[in-house]
Amino acid sequence: MLKKSMDELGRLSKEEFKSIKKLPITVILEDIRSMHNVGSVFRTADAFLVEQILLCGYTPNPPHRDIHKTALGATETVEWKAYETTATAINALKKDGYHIYAIEQVHNSIELQTFEISNQDKVAIIFGNEADGVNEETIGMADGCIEIPQAGSKHSFNISVAAGIVLWEISKKMNQKS
Repeated sequence: MLKKSMDELGRLSKEEFKSIKKLPITVILEDIRSMHNVGSVFRTADAFLVEQILLCGYTPNPPHRDIHKTALGATETVEWKAYETTATAINALKKDGYHIYAIEQVHNSIELQTFEISNQDKVAIIFGNEADGVNEETIGMADGCIEIPQAGSKHSFNISVAAGIVLWEISKKMNQKS
């Protein structure tokens, strides 16, 4: 096997990325502490053609060299907006017809692999603080919670890993139905 060259990967330019149709997925980052996690989510959002990221609470905003270090330019391709509170972001999205889901371990959660989504649905996915997860108030505003099944001794994933898992699964389901 031979690794593909950069030309063979067929990467989009920044202008091409901005003009291409995105999946109707919004990522909400609530009270994320780590700039590296924020940058990593931007990079993952770019890879899966996510329409936008909403940075809520004390989640750090670009531009910052520590975000850029892991985003590798994705802060310039993925649309983003900062909100003082997650509630404000959720209310704006609901007015625009979004279904809101928190990624959290709660009673009666939906296991990720059984989550049903159409490529016509507009969905917002909330990822919470590295230590505390999604705030209870935010969970109360969501249409439901999605849980990533886990079998090991640890009880959570790093936010950037969770974002990769969830965005892969949701984008795969949306692309299958297009």
